[in-house]
Amino acid sequence: MMKQEINPYIRQAQYYETDQMAVVHHSNYIRWFEEARIYYLEQIGLPYDKMEELGIMIPVLGAACEYKASVRFNEQVEIQTRIVEFNGIKMTILYRVIDHKTGKVRATGETKHCFVTKEFKPLSLKKSYKEIYETFAYRMEQECEV
Repeated sequence: MMKQEINPYIRQAQYYETDQMAVVHHSNYIRWFEEARIYYLEQIGLPYDKMEELGIMIPVLGAACEYKASVRFNEQVEIQTRIVEFNGIKMTILYRVIDHKTGKVRATGETKHCFVTKEFKPLSLKKSYKEIYETFAYRMEQECEV
C-alpha cells in the first residue's frame, strides 16, 4: 500500500456546546472524537456505513479525555486521529485537539473499540475480512512510525 496522508478533522466550536463559563463543555470532546473518527475512517476507505453494510460494528469500549486548555465559542480546532493499537479484534485510537491558529494542544484523548457482528458477537477481521484487517494494520504501522 502507498502511504496516505490523513487530514485532521477541522471543527469550529458552536455556541450551544459552551457552558456557563463560556467554554466548550467537557462532554462535547467525546462527540468530537467520534466525528473525527468517522472522518478518519472515510479517508482510509472504510466509512462507517460501508462497514455496517458488511455487518461490521465498531462499538466503543471506553473513552478518555485530558483537557489542557479550554476551547471557546467560534474557535477552530483540528483533531488529529491515529490508530495506536490494533489486532483485528480490538483497536485503540488516539486524538489530539489542537488550536487551528496557534497550534496549542487543547486536549488529548483515546477511544477503545472492538469489532462485532450485528448480533454483537465478537468478530476477527483477520479471519473474516482480510482486506479490511490489512487496511487497519497498515494504518497502525504507518501511524506508529510518527
